[in-house]
Amino acid sequence: MTIFHFTERELFLGFLGTSAWFGVGILIGAFYFLSLRRNLRYFEINRSILLAFAIQLVRFALAAVSLGVIAKQFGALPLLIATGGILATRPAILRLGAQS
Repeated sequence: MTIFHFTERELFLGFLGTSAWFGVGILIGAFYFLSLRRNLRYFEINRSILLAFAIQLVRFALAAVSLGVIAKQFGALPLLIATGGILATRPAILRLGAQS
């Protein structure tokens, strides 16, 4: 049986890496959901439907490309942590929209 023993330094670096990927996910999620709010306003007031579709495509492309790069370059664990950051951003943006 193998016993894992991590030093304080290894645990700190692991926590720092997890926090960094979670922060990256929060930034991606903030852009994603804030641009969704703006895009909904464009649809709502019938302002340039082509602009609204362009924003929609950019929003999807940025999320897909950034998560794809994270998965390809850094692996599954950073991808899962960044995705958790994106999902954690959604309720905060929804609360922000409810207050305004």
